[in-house]
Amino acid sequence: MYKEKRNILLSVFLFLQIGLIALLSQYPSFIDGYYVNGIYPLISKTLRLLTGWIPFSIGDIIYALLILLILRFIQQLIFPKTKKRKTILLGFVAGISLFYFFFYLFWGLNYSRSPISKSLALEKEDFNIVALESITEQILSKTAKLHTSLADHDTMAVEITYSKNKILQLTKTGYDNLSKQLPEFSYKRPSIKKSLFSLPLTYMGFAGYFNPLTGEAQVDHLIPKINLPFTCSHEVAHQLGIASESEANFIGFLASQAHDDPYFQYAAYLLVLRYALMDIRRYDKDLFLVYLEKVPKGVLKNMRESDEFWRQYENPLEPLFKLFYDNFLKYNQQEHGLKSYNQIMGLLISYHKSYPLNFN
Repeated sequence: MYKEKRNILLSVFLFLQIGLIALLSQYPSFIDGYYVNGIYPLISKTLRLLTGWIPFSIGDIIYALLILLILRFIQQLIFPKTKKRKTILLGFVAGISLFYFFFYLFWGLNYSRSPISKSLALEKEDFNIVALESITEQILSKTAKLHTSLADHDTMAVEITYSKNKILQLTKTGYDNLSKQLPEFSYKRPSIKKSLFSLPLTYMGFAGYFNPLTGEAQVDHLIPKINLPFTCSHEVAHQLGIASESEANFIGFLASQAHDDPYFQYAAYLLVLRYALMDIRRYDKDLFLVYLEKVPKGVLKNMRESDEFWRQYENPLEPLFKLFYDNFLKYNQQEHGLKSYNQIMGLLISYHKSYPLNFN
């Protein structure tokens, strides 16, 4: 009887939570003051302190247990023994209520924070082809220079010479450097780990994820080395409370390009060059082909290395996983869903005006 009453209360609490989150999302200034700059940094640092020293992913184990519980629920629902289906459903909804509570308390309220352009006081710039071309030229030039310093020939792809584990360890340095200019991105007590489920993650089409229940940044350990520095930096941005995917890409780029290590810098510019070229193609396909001719062959090989990797793992279920995540993002204030990843260039153009990047 006690369990049933508890589950009823938790089920009611779920709907109250949904209403409260919807209400709070209308007041980003309130979220900024009391959560983003108040309770969240304490929660984040505490979670990383508790889990960061453990060499394997606690979050992956928790998610595995949750999946087993869901499978058990489905089995009980189809083949009920002593419990009624109503009782089983009530227990399941109560479990969702608890997960919902901890997800939004530990991290999810960051979805309702003010845009990063506001916190960085960026002047809004018109996103047009002229501005896009201007910054693309500079990004392309910087990418080519970095490639020249790292490869023996302009036709050769850059190969990172140290291990993937070393890349995870080095990620913090980029944030240490970035925090000298932007103190809000100081990153203490790192917790970046290879996912225990890197293979399933790859088949789902994701290079990494942040676990809000444990504060761990999980990265797919199978992806090419050249993609790993930026992926690690992107997930750390989520750890620091940046929920928007485009903003996490943006902060991940700033941290990677601020790194002392040229491989991190190259990985950052390689990815942002890809985004710039994609945006140019949307404006003018002929102009895109002109720019593509300017890209050194070795840089193109690094881009193709990533494309070929993901092509190996294409499968019929991948679009379903991405559809689910797309709708999850839209539910959480990111109206463009998965397309949010591609919106880095507008932020970069505005940022470069206020905080000029060193493209030399």
